Amino acid sequence: MEQDVESPAIIKPKPKLPKQARENLPKQLAEMDRERKVQRYVRKDGKCNVHHGNVQERYRYLTDIFTTLVDLKWGLNLFIFVLVYTVTWLFFGFMWWLIAYLRGDLDHISDNQWTPCVNNLNGFVSAFLFSIETETTIGYGYRVITDKCPEGILLLLIQSVLGSIVNAFMVGCMFVKISQPKKRAETLVFSTNAVISMRDGRLCLMFRVGDLRNSHIVEASIRAKLIKSKQTKEGEFIPLNQTDMNVGYNTGDDRLFLVSPLIICHEINQNSPFWDISQAHLSKEDLEIVVILEGMVEATGMTCQARSSYISREIKWGHRFTPVLTLEDGFYEVDYNSFHDIYETNTPACSARELADMTNRARLPLTWSLASKLSQQGLQESEQEGQETKTCTDSEGKGQQTERNGDVANVESESKV
Repeated sequence: MEQDVESPAIIKPKPKLPKQARENLPKQLAEMDRERKVQRYVRKDGKCNVHHGNVQERYRYLTDIFTTLVDLKWGLNLFIFVLVYTVTWLFFGFMWWLIAYLRGDLDHISDNQWTPCVNNLNGFVSAFLFSIETETTIGYGYRVITDKCPEGILLLLIQSVLGSIVNAFMVGCMFVKISQPKKRAETLVFSTNAVISMRDGRLCLMFRVGDLRNSHIVEASIRAKLIKSKQTKEGEFIPLNQTDMNVGYNTGDDRLFLVSPLIICHEINQNSPFWDISQAHLSKEDLEIVVILEGMVEATGMTCQARSSYISREIKWGHRFTPVLTLEDGFYEVDYNSFHDIYETNTPACSARELADMTNRARLPLTWSLASKLSQQGLQESEQEGQETKTCTDSEGKGQQTERNGDVANVESESKV
């Protein structure tokens, strides 16, 4: 650094940027800096971005040597595969040459009266070839062990048993590595973005999953976890704390019939970690959602797991997924060109808690106004009924009085007559 500071340099004047570019430059740099600081816990392809360092007890890897070999990369695995066979062939080839050398078979190669341990073994190369023939059970018939060599018979038994063990171990290791369902997860796809929008009157976080193969995933299930550092009330800092997100565990919606792409929904309620997060707050949050899809491969019956993740800038507020399923002539067709497409929709920018509070406040005055209106209407109806009753009573009284007056008039007229 000192050399760079002290060394002479020609400083060229920087070109003057436009005013709008100069004003937007700090925002762009801040956004780029924020994006650079985002560190994924799980990458988009499902690989965990965690490296184990300072492991002192490395002997534990050797106690489970089979899993260690399976987890190695293909290049190193093939190298170990070839190396193990070559070393065993060379070792037993050396042992056959040593027996021939100690018995003096190499000194009596041209003596037809001498009975060697192995016929036609005249050096290390021929001993190496005989070791390969013995372990691989090729048996060309040119080199063969005789019955006058007990040490050779014992070595033949040892090589046959150890060769079978090596074959079983290495071939089994290669078979398991080839049949691993990791590549099956390559055809299980997740949407590039997650979305937040209203569904059935509730604020929900959604993402889409799909299977590109015609052979389905059996007993498929989905899980989601929120990865976010937190600090407890006692001041303890917990880095990368994992919080479960309910994607239908209570209702069984987490068990999928993955024949066509499905939209996985997480309802943002009181138990959701997004209960207090609004649109403005989401852009400032340093969080990551890890989604895990598990199931059995229909062709092999082995368990397969596919993973992906969404950071805060990959969660689009106020969007929905474009439909990809259409009905054709006698079948349904999935358009995977639109699998990752989303479109905007009207969505409140507030948090789910604020939305619930506003809904509750809006319902209370409406209830009160309805009750007051009903009570007022009831009073008016009762007053009208009272007036009608009074009117009816008055009219009846007047009728009775008229009838009585008529009766009196009739009596008076009869008396006069």
